Amino acid sequence: MENNIVKCPATLALFFLAVLIVACSGRSGKVSASSKAEKTEENKEGPARLIKMIAPEENAGFRLGDEVSMLLEPENINQQPDSIVLTFDGKHAATLKSAPWKYQVPSSSTMRTGRIPVKATAFRGGKAQVVTRFIIVYSDIPPKRCGYRIIHIYPHDKNAFTQGLFYYNGSLYEGTGQQTGSTLREVALTTGEVLRNLNLRSDLFGEGITLYKDRIYQVTWQSKVGFIYERETFRQINKIYYQSEGWGLTTMKNQIVMSDGTNVLYFFEPESFTVTSRIEVYDNEQLVGSLNELEYINGEIWANIWMTDLIARIDPASGKVIAYIDLKGILNDPDTDTKVNVLNGIAFDAEGNRIFVTGKNWPKLFEIRLIE
Repeated sequence: MENNIVKCPATLALFFLAVLIVACSGRSGKVSASSKAEKTEENKEGPARLIKMIAPEENAGFRLGDEVSMLLEPENINQQPDSIVLTFDGKHAATLKSAPWKYQVPSSSTMRTGRIPVKATAFRGGKAQVVTRFIIVYSDIPPKRCGYRIIHIYPHDKNAFTQGLFYYNGSLYEGTGQQTGSTLREVALTTGEVLRNLNLRSDLFGEGITLYKDRIYQVTWQSKVGFIYERETFRQINKIYYQSEGWGLTTMKNQIVMSDGTNVLYFFEPESFTVTSRIEVYDNEQLVGSLNELEYINGEIWANIWMTDLIARIDPASGKVIAYIDLKGILNDPDTDTKVNVLNGIAFDAEGNRIFVTGKNWPKLFEIRLIE
């Protein structure tokens, strides 16, 4: 070959022209810069694109009990998937083996409010593609609006920055907040006298409290640590830890429920204090956030909505708001700015069917009855 090239200049020119064409084409020899760029772009695309989700759209709105239509199409009509696995709210919904690539999620699957993940995983020839959307499930009813009637007024420590409250055996138990001022206390209902008081460490901001099997649980705001006390003595038994902020606490049967200032309520197993489930709270129009102090009353979770005069009555099974209680104007005290020292604190005497409410640094505590 070399001899032929040396002896035949025309052949030599044709040879180098062929090499140049091949090199520029990127089909053999060294890879050209443009071909490297193309491969880089291909790598950026990630896994093979087999399908696209037509329905539901991202953040599409539904109601509790609605059916949800899932509709998918292949990216290339000539390359149908081998199968598509559908999941709804983390649970397997269906496996589709052929077109039409659609499925109707039954109404029994939309029984909780909140953002629900909808996922499709397509398979073809050993390749897989996952497409995920989120829908929002709202309450199926407009919440009722409840008023109130004051039954009795009791004195309350104006220096108590109320964060948690519950009633037990004739006394109120109160958790207070603020840096260097957080406490756990037992308070005489009729006089407001502080019968017992336990100061938290100065670096801890106390939040919600609740009673479970003669033990008091108390959480702190941003320290992600709480405490378990013996009710009779306030002796600390143990510490508890959690991943979010701590706001309100209440006991629901054999679970402890915690708010974190968002629209999420967490359900804990009390002994290990591990999360077993959670709900997202919505009414029929929007998420209901800033959930603060909690109380479990007659099968509902009541929650102060921070910086408002409202208490939300929440269905713990679905997360929907059943009703709002509007307590605007309940404290008529010119020395208390209720825009700063807001309503916060709900306690329930189950035996006497009495409801008590107060606020941060309020001089009064109220026994109320609802007007529906």
